[in-house]
Amino acid sequence: MEVFWYIAIALVLAVFFILDGYDFGAGIIHLFFAKKEKDKEVIAKSAGLFWDSNEVWLVAAGGMLFMAFPTFYASVFSGFYLPLIIVLWLIIFRAIGLEFRGQFKYQMWKDIWDASFGVSSLLLALFFGIALGNVVRGVNLGGVENGASAYEGHYFFLPLWDSSFSPLSDTPGIIDWFTIIIGLISVVTLAIHGANWVILKTNSSINNKLTGVVFKLNIVLAALTVLSLIVWQIVNPNALNNFIERPYLIVFPIVYFTGLIGLFFIKKFKKENQGFLFSTLLIVGGITSSLASLFPVILPSINNTHEHLTIYNTAAEHYGLSVAFNWAIIGFILLIVYFIVQKRLMGGKVDKMDYGH
Repeated sequence: MEVFWYIAIALVLAVFFILDGYDFGAGIIHLFFAKKEKDKEVIAKSAGLFWDSNEVWLVAAGGMLFMAFPTFYASVFSGFYLPLIIVLWLIIFRAIGLEFRGQFKYQMWKDIWDASFGVSSLLLALFFGIALGNVVRGVNLGGVENGASAYEGHYFFLPLWDSSFSPLSDTPGIIDWFTIIIGLISVVTLAIHGANWVILKTNSSINNKLTGVVFKLNIVLAALTVLSLIVWQIVNPNALNNFIERPYLIVFPIVYFTGLIGLFFIKKFKKENQGFLFSTLLIVGGITSSLASLFPVILPSINNTHEHLTIYNTAAEHYGLSVAFNWAIIGFILLIVYFIVQKRLMGGKVDKMDYGH
């Protein structure tokens, strides 16, 4: 049951980053590339019509995590308390930026909320990438210093950054040069995804320009990917062991590199949905490759005093997992129906759809 719930939660998280990821990406595109008011309005609309339904998947993932792996849930929500509060405020300002910009026609009013939408989207993409970097790198479980634990073995606390700014420190912070690299990969990936979404869902005047933007960003992403693989070996020399011991897991990096290579041909795509498909493969492949490299660990310990948190030592009792399985079927059906209805109502281009007035 632990493996089932691990896969289910990973799937829901991947869906969240595919769906809300294009909202983050649209915000980044809106911030840097939308200059005309008509383009700003339609790009904001391409995110605004979908953001609230897309975040249902994040709520679902959080609920499932609490139910299936309560010890892990307690650990990360206390240890990452500060960045989680920052993310919460960024989500709030992104939402009100979208909802408020169309309430009045004063340009200064629109500029304020456009900045709120764009900057919040950019920082959300960065912080979610940094969060993944922390999970991959590991944390100081138990708060061990000089061989002594400050608290129980499954708890930790991280400052926003450590004075050394190094992932190799005994007491690393949330932000260091390794997690920044992963954060930048997240920003670039979601910017590509958002650009493909804008191309797919709008008739914006910058759509042709965005094709070239995606191509250039893909070059940056390829360079960052190579860099991350090199530094990952420095941070964790055993990072690729899972792929050697379980060769079938190589399918996940293949998915990622299929998306990466495919996007180099974006200028030759005949259909608008092809770019979005390949950027979706980027997100799915990136998340699943990271999780596969750790399995069955879900939060590594960087000290030798306390063991890693795994899907087995953080899971709820078997009875609870079994009972939840039946309710999960009902929940997934409702979630999928909700998703299908919402997407069918919002099918096609969004240019003439009403939002924010």
